[in-house]
Amino acid sequence: MATNHVQCGNVITWTNATGGDIASGGVVVIGSNGDALIGIALDAIANGESGQVQIDDGVFTVPKVSAAVIAQGEYVIWDASAAAFDDNAATPATGDVSDAVIAMEAAGNAVTTINVKLIGKPGVLA
Repeated sequence: MATNHVQCGNVITWTNATGGDIASGGVVVIGSNGDALIGIALDAIANGESGQVQIDDGVFTVPKVSAAVIAQGEYVIWDASAAAFDDNAATPATGDVSDAVIAMEAAGNAVTTINVKLIGKPGVLA
């Protein structure tokens, strides 16, 4: 292996500076200044601690805005205030991330979770 290899790129080490703990399986926003990755914490990460976050090549069941109607293959928006994914017709507010995650299934009104694919591409941070 190359002597300068640090780690595989689909899972990264991330330091939690959010001010709160992140549960295992929790959605993590990594980035600022207009660009952000969406990741999933692979273990619980206490505030101020570092842990492993999957940012690419994974499908996870995550919270969905109940009223959102989402088509399979649609980019979805991380709604930071709702702590859930919304359809791409929603208007992003401060802290929301768009164009970074794809719905792997359709989900209609009243459904509260959805399977999404992490694509390892920076999205737009509102």
